Amino acid sequence: MTTTSETLKQTALTALHTKLGAKMVPFAGYMMPVQYEGINVEHEKVRSSVGVFDVSHMGEFILKGDGALDLIQRVTSNDASKLSPGKAQYSCFPNEKGGIVDDLIVYALEDGHWMLVVNASNIEKDWNWIQKFNTGNVEMHDISDKTSLLAVQGPNALATIQKLTSVDLSTIPYYNFTKGEVAGCKNILISNTGYTGAGGFELYFENQYAETIWNALMEAGKEFDIKPCGLGCRDTLRLEMGFCLYGNDINDTTSPLEAGLGWITKFTKDFTNSTALKAQKEAGVTRKLSGFEMVEKGIPRHDYEIVDAQNNVIGIVTSGTQSPSLQKAIGMGYVAKDHAAEGSEIYIKIRDKAIKAVVVKTPFLKK
Repeated sequence: MTTTSETLKQTALTALHTKLGAKMVPFAGYMMPVQYEGINVEHEKVRSSVGVFDVSHMGEFILKGDGALDLIQRVTSNDASKLSPGKAQYSCFPNEKGGIVDDLIVYALEDGHWMLVVNASNIEKDWNWIQKFNTGNVEMHDISDKTSLLAVQGPNALATIQKLTSVDLSTIPYYNFTKGEVAGCKNILISNTGYTGAGGFELYFENQYAETIWNALMEAGKEFDIKPCGLGCRDTLRLEMGFCLYGNDINDTTSPLEAGLGWITKFTKDFTNSTALKAQKEAGVTRKLSGFEMVEKGIPRHDYEIVDAQNNVIGIVTSGTQSPSLQKAIGMGYVAKDHAAEGSEIYIKIRDKAIKAVVVKTPFLKK
């Protein structure tokens, strides 16, 4: 059955995006803006100044009660016990077969009160997964449909938002957050996080404030030539930083250790499949998610084969693009361990031709 625009969800800003002339596409069950002026223009604006993304399609779950931390510890790979109120943490939900249910951000709101932010395409899947392990009757609320999320990203993001709030944004470290008033709207969660590597903040709030805050940001950012940005440049920005995208670089069959996410996989506690993952760590992985740059002309795409000099298949491309910042083609893919060392020559099969590339360390864009 083909999904029609009538069955797709909308964010609180969908009508505004259409009015602004955004190219709208189906994404994770929503109609979302993929671009406005163009991916390269928007990408460059985020890297050099400031851009705003409507990412209200993301999912938000509230977990409350005495057993909430124990439940989070059970289902996530990172150690949430290290979080005090006002701190956030990148993590993932390991499945029982060595793969990943989803990646997420855990927010410690206050004692016994947490927010989990998950990918839009996995909201129902993640909810059911957490509930499966909720044996302690932890109070759970899915607030996704009533929550809007704007990502204000770029070197001028702080100066833009600062005009709209009395909160001193310079005192909020990376992966920390606070609540305050923004553009006259109360109880806004202001988080020093983002998916671009360009710095900035993410603002969580009730849908009723969406247009007010969007318009205020656009006015406040005028001096910086602020631009609305779509999901197209969000993807090129995150890839330049080597950030994983669920469904491309990580999924139900990729282990966090293969994906280079050992840093969020803490064996100081028991969690889903931790025994098997610990054994994998001790034995060593057989493939690694590796970054590469094209040496010869060609753009790598998702699911293209990676081969060695003898044309033997040694891996698969998970993400690839022409990097707007670097003006060269880059990609990531799972590569057999023997070919995954930095500097290794590999070949990407593009239209049945083996095009030379070289394994490089991520992020591709060095700060």
